[in-house]
Amino acid sequence: MDLVLAMDLRSGLVVHGKRGLRSSYRPLTWGLSPSADPREYLLCLSPRFLYIADLDRISGRGSHEREIGICSSLVERCYVDRGCRTPEEYLEGPGITNIAATETSLAPLSRYHGGFLSIDVKDGRVIPSGDDPVRMMKEAGSWDFEGCILLNIGAVGTGEGIPEEMLSALREAFDRTLFYGGGVGSAGDLDLLSVLGFDGAIVATGVHRGTIPLDALRRGAWC
Repeated sequence: MDLVLAMDLRSGLVVHGKRGLRSSYRPLTWGLSPSADPREYLLCLSPRFLYIADLDRISGRGSHEREIGICSSLVERCYVDRGCRTPEEYLEGPGITNIAATETSLAPLSRYHGGFLSIDVKDGRVIPSGDDPVRMMKEAGSWDFEGCILLNIGAVGTGEGIPEEMLSALREAFDRTLFYGGGVGSAGDLDLLSVLGFDGAIVATGVHRGTIPLDALRRGAWC
């Protein structure tokens, strides 16, 4: 199972996200990196795989296209959620895998070709539609995405663990590559995701707190 480092960008810096309350996000300087500068931060942690959320572009207040280009050159694969409203807003670049997210897409999800779909969930429902995530995951099987991410926004940054029953149903509903992010806080959580058959886990807070080994993140794999 792949291990992917999550990196949220706002105003040119890496910030620590928690529960999707973006107005409260602050520069991430308390963890393993002494710097919140994206390049310095990434060089310090040296992950194999990276997930970037461009919070400024997601909220319509700017863009981190330059920083994404720099960071993507430092990893093997970089998954990028930049708040695409339409397929035409996908970002081209070596090593970049674009993400279309339910939270921000204005175009029908069936129009996208390639990349990953992020099914963004809060309080057990897909945002902003309120759909059942299992039903949407089944529907996603007919769309032209390389894989899906189930992003539990309400658990981001908490390390509170993962909802086993829901994740088991989601894995059964989708037969392609499937990642999970939000609340993954320990080796036990990673073991459970692996047993359930997930192909990747998106992590950050657990790495900084020392409950997820940094060397596993650098390998990009949890076995």
